[in-house]
Amino acid sequence: MTNLTTKQLEYPISQDGAGSGDARDVHELRKQVDEILQKTPVFDLHTHLFAPEFGELNLWGIDELLNYHYLIAEMFRFSSITPSEFWALEKTKQSDLIWQTLFVENTPLSEATRGVVSVLNTFGLDTRAKDLRESREFFAAQNPADFIERVLKIANVTDIGMTNDPLDEAEIKVWKSGAKIDSRFHAALRLDRILNGWTDAVPLLQKQNYEVSANLDATTIGETRRFLDDWIQLMNPLYLGVSLPDDFAYPEESIRGKLIKEVVLPTCKEHGISLSLMIGVRRRVNPALKLAGDGLGRTDVSVVARICEENPDVKFLVTFLSRENQHELCVVARKFANLMPFGCWWFLNNASIVAEITRERFELLGTSFIPQHSDARIFDQLIYKWNHSRQLIADALFKSYKGLLEDGRIVTGKEIECDAAKLFSGNFRSWVAK
Repeated sequence: MTNLTTKQLEYPISQDGAGSGDARDVHELRKQVDEILQKTPVFDLHTHLFAPEFGELNLWGIDELLNYHYLIAEMFRFSSITPSEFWALEKTKQSDLIWQTLFVENTPLSEATRGVVSVLNTFGLDTRAKDLRESREFFAAQNPADFIERVLKIANVTDIGMTNDPLDEAEIKVWKSGAKIDSRFHAALRLDRILNGWTDAVPLLQKQNYEVSANLDATTIGETRRFLDDWIQLMNPLYLGVSLPDDFAYPEESIRGKLIKEVVLPTCKEHGISLSLMIGVRRRVNPALKLAGDGLGRTDVSVVARICEENPDVKFLVTFLSRENQHELCVVARKFANLMPFGCWWFLNNASIVAEITRERFELLGTSFIPQHSDARIFDQLIYKWNHSRQLIADALFKSYKGLLEDGRIVTGKEIECDAAKLFSGNFRSWVAK
């Protein structure tokens, strides 16, 4: 891992003349916005991807693409197969069923199915194939290291924020092996199992020689602080992060509430590290679907206002899962400079919703937010997730610039380049800089 340097925090402006002219009419403005946003590199702050050093945790290829939990849930809407029958199949058979159901028997109109089509088309593969033979042969012929380079170049992504669980045995082994992690992959220390499942987390912390107990006594609080200190030193994470249910409250008279107040927030202050709050998930709404069975709920956004007010020296990255919470989040962000709204998370990552949320954020926050992260789980997804996101962000930014032009202010190419760099990397780099 490498620290983010002062040089990296600068907003790059091209010197080759591209986009350097003033956008004096709507047509020229549209052209410049599209060109500049396509060429601006991205720091993808939140994914579920892993660096190559994590081996089998680094997922890519057609069978992984098709076994994405979005597609699994969608497949059950069209197929008569039961969840228990589906989970009993080998992964390749699951992929065959998903392809047959969603791409052969039905038109792939959803964002998740369109994404697969986009990836296949990018690699020159038949998007109307009757089976997966061609796709499997193509991916089997790829060198993993070369494939990663190719995808990053196509997606124009320079840096990736991982999701790292310090209680996961497979990850622990890699972190403690001394392996040098690809510097483009940055750790994010995930707290979900500690904050949302303390009883189950206790024996896992004990296994790492931390003297904790289910009872949150002073010793346990101190040892949990020590656990986070040690893992921050080992991972050098960009931020601490947690996904929280829609009924999350702050302050909260619960184990989670006490851990946040007495462990997590003091740790953030001590290390000068941001806390990412991803709020609104309802786990296992349909347990039979496993990871594909999660849902969402609307949250009381005042919890974010309270935590920001009480902790002015902690920076918070915040996203909500419910569409109905987005306007309130923007308003709260206007009141607290230690709050950074980011992304259109999970069920929000659909074109109509992303367009609405992004325009709303420009109108209320200017460029002081982070418009998107990929949330990718399979490496290939970077291609379609950022291709689609760039188009939607360009549309929203163009409309804001168009209004400015109509009101009498010319937008320069350098201004567009600077704004694009802020949105795609600069705002985040500045936020997490130590």
